[in-house]
Amino acid sequence: MVGLANQVRSGEVSAASLVDHALSRIADSNPTINAFVAVDEVRARAAADVVDAKVAKGLDPGPLAGIPIGVKDLEDAAGYVTTLGSRGFADRPPASHDSSLVNRLVTAGCVVVGKTNTPELGWKPDTDNPLFGPTLNPWNSDYTPGGSSGGSAAAIASGMVPLATGSDGGGSIRIPSSCCGLSGMKASLGRVPSGGASAPDWQHLSTKGPMARRLADVVAALDVVVGPDPSDLRSLPRPEASWIAALDDPKPPRRVAWSPTLGYAEVDAEVLAICERAVEVLGSLGTEVVQVDTVFDADPVDDWLTLAGVYNLRTHAGIRDTPAWEQVDPVLAMVIDGAASISGLEMVRAEDACHTLNLALVELFHDVRLLVTPTMAAAPPQRSLGGSGMINGKTDLNWVKFTYPFNMTRSPAATVCVGLTSLGLPVGLQLVGPQHADLVVLRSAAALEAAIDFDAVAPYPESVAD
Repeated sequence: MVGLANQVRSGEVSAASLVDHALSRIADSNPTINAFVAVDEVRARAAADVVDAKVAKGLDPGPLAGIPIGVKDLEDAAGYVTTLGSRGFADRPPASHDSSLVNRLVTAGCVVVGKTNTPELGWKPDTDNPLFGPTLNPWNSDYTPGGSSGGSAAAIASGMVPLATGSDGGGSIRIPSSCCGLSGMKASLGRVPSGGASAPDWQHLSTKGPMARRLADVVAALDVVVGPDPSDLRSLPRPEASWIAALDDPKPPRRVAWSPTLGYAEVDAEVLAICERAVEVLGSLGTEVVQVDTVFDADPVDDWLTLAGVYNLRTHAGIRDTPAWEQVDPVLAMVIDGAASISGLEMVRAEDACHTLNLALVELFHDVRLLVTPTMAAAPPQRSLGGSGMINGKTDLNWVKFTYPFNMTRSPAATVCVGLTSLGLPVGLQLVGPQHADLVVLRSAAALEAAIDFDAVAPYPESVAD
């Protein structure tokens, strides 16, 4: 991706040609994959022409010049309706401004080609909603691409665009990255700003960020979007160290912890075996791997659900007593109705649980510099199972047990694709770092990515066309 941008900047390749290629891929693949829910060819081509005009005048169009991007339909892109994947918001007027993340990518030269699919309000790890329907996994169309950034992940994995935006409030960058064979990164809360005229939908749980096939491209995009925003109360100062330079000599730290269950999570045996082989590869890079069976005393899912449920209640509060409420996903509606009875004290206690989880990590990181776990407890689920994964032959609705604790702790966390199951479905390994140690996570993930050297690509469109 960076190489393409450099060719655009030098005039060897036009931004218009990159955008035309992306639009052609979308036209060929999207009718089946359903990764994009809105595309504006006229707007995209006009934006590409602006980039090419800057090059012709000898101006710098930015480090990501001409790169076509998709924008997750939970955030604003100027000229597009932000539907949140919900019929209740489908009649909104188009956004007049880009979100902070999109604005920084566009300023760096990216060209928005459309909006990508998401579950309604991003509430579940399966990208399907009553408004636009399901997104399919490019590795096998019978399986989910994960969620909630599943449209972005599927668009990248199927070659429609090299870069897209995502957000991660319970694993929503890491889950679809794992399901679609990508390397993904959830930066520390506050690294990528979520400022603007409205408060963030998921407050202290969710982190926005770019998504791409491999870490070098993720980091190139992160390098232009991290940094403070005065309208985001949680935004952090930009680190003095270069994000791109962090990958010049990627290596894991001296000592890491491997926790196959975190203390509460059963893992499918085939997924676990693939992850264990990857941990051996990590050890071969010179790091000492220490197995830690229990990181947390119990599954924090109930506290996470309390927080996420109340945040979604806030978002849907304006339509709960209107006819639009009848069009909300019935399970989501049930969750939101339940959240309406949560007291302020219960909400604060769920926030207290975040503090307690972080204390456990503080203790762990006294001894090691990195925590490694499976990204998922199961391979990507079949869509026919209604969102449940298969763990050792049994269906389990909570197949994403390893991601949401690290939204609660605000930790930097990455996933690297480390292999395929016997059915050809991707499996990811998760790397979690101490507070604000994003560069440690990135260097370690990049070292593992290089050592594993996973170079397979999703078989779509050939398998679907056949």
